Amino acid sequence: MTPHGPEERGAALLAVLLLVAVMAVIAATALDRLMLATRITGSAATVDQGRAYAFAAEQIALRRVNNLMSRDAARLTLDGGWLGRDFTLPLPGGEGTARLTDANNCFNLNSLAAEVTPGKLSQRAGAVAQFAGLMKLVGVGDGEAQQIAGATADWIDSDSNDGPLGAEDNVYRGMPASYLAANRKMADVSELRAVRGVTPKIYARLKPWICVLPVAEPVKLNVNTLTPEQAPLIAMLMPGELTVADARAALAARPAGGYGSSVRFWEGRIFEGRKPSQDVAEQAGVNSRWLALTTHVKVGDGVLTARSLIDANGGAAAAGQASPVIVRRDWGESD
Repeated sequence: MTPHGPEERGAALLAVLLLVAVMAVIAATALDRLMLATRITGSAATVDQGRAYAFAAEQIALRRVNNLMSRDAARLTLDGGWLGRDFTLPLPGGEGTARLTDANNCFNLNSLAAEVTPGKLSQRAGAVAQFAGLMKLVGVGDGEAQQIAGATADWIDSDSNDGPLGAEDNVYRGMPASYLAANRKMADVSELRAVRGVTPKIYARLKPWICVLPVAEPVKLNVNTLTPEQAPLIAMLMPGELTVADARAALAARPAGGYGSSVRFWEGRIFEGRKPSQDVAEQAGVNSRWLALTTHVKVGDGVLTARSLIDANGGAAAAGQASPVIVRRDWGESD
């Protein structure tokens, strides 16, 4: 047999070193994937635990709302300090807070249309005027406010005909990224960003004042839970007739135990000589059907936010006839 030369022994050593290097890369990759899988599993477990805590917070909130409705089904006030207050959640291995707010006290974009027959939506002219009035009160220009109000009503109503200053499919088809109007009730306030004329700046200005509720009914505020800072919502009910200062004064004059009825509210000295129509007067109520629960849960390094919409009537025609229920739930921070 011929002995191997130095060149062959060097080639064999190089092959062995190359094999070792390949095996090291494979081992490092496998270890990295194992660590990633472990982290993903841990994160999933944390999220599941956080969701379980959020569900528990919902049940606590439902019991609290049920107690409020049982105390007085005809009137909801600030008594008890329940509104806008952070409640600490006793969580093992974590921490959390829950806050209830009145979801009635906003402009429901779906109120721009009335459901005349099941699934058929027709514009509500009074609501369009109120929405435009609210926008002007919070700093949107008159022309922009009128166009956005009309376009939003067109976005929701069932037909494809342009309303006054509105916009339907023909307008959105002509945009660089063409799309169609929804022609249905909105599911989230973020849909407003798709409406013609709504810029990021205008959307940011409107967001604290608007909401989307699952009903196409006129806005009905609760004058017992509105804060003076929310006075534009009262002023919008009578566009051009009420000022924000007037509305703020009316809210500041609220009795300690709240108003017993909307009639008492409109009898205030501020409204002398400016009595609203019956329909508008009923938009300033003393009860709330919709409440919002915001829950923040921290488990380990994970933070979970849940936003739940509560129907205090439980789907019934009036409060006190059924237990409150969760009708919508969103996870994560809002846009």
